[in-house]
Amino acid sequence: MAPIAQAAPREVMDIRQASEYLGISGDTLYRYASEGFIPAFKLGNRWRFKKSLLDAWMDEKSGVVPQQAPVAPKQKKPAGRAR
Repeated sequence: MAPIAQAAPREVMDIRQASEYLGISGDTLYRYASEGFIPAFKLGNRWRFKKSLLDAWMDEKSGVVPQQAPVAPKQKKPAGRAR
């Protein structure tokens, strides 16, 4: 028998989806969201979680420094001729 494929996490998740993604109980996630400990927002009366914000929050909490692309200095425009 082939293993059951799990769906990829959606960008916006509900409590159940986000708790599965984070590996914690729904009750714990609800408490974290209510206390403002974890990034979340309410849509109507239901909590929603953006995967990208959860990933950034986990990186911050774990001490991972996101890699940033090097920023090249801005080139000066060539000076125009004086009239």
